[in-house]
Amino acid sequence: MGEFVQGVREEMRRTTFPSSDEVRKTTIIVVINVIFFALYLFLVDRGWAYILEGLTWLINKMAGA
Repeated sequence: MGEFVQGVREEMRRTTFPSSDEVRKTTIIVVINVIFFALYLFLVDRGWAYILEGLTWLINKMAGA
């Protein structure tokens, strides 16, 4: 158990942590990307729904329903 704790301490000394400014900038980038892709996927979904509704209408008209 002592070797494990010693190994963890050595690894923690070698580890670097981001500054609060880096965390803030990275968080902003992630939030912007999430919003962008959410809007993109929403528009793609609405586009496919519109196309499928049009095809359904067309097939119903051709079938005489």
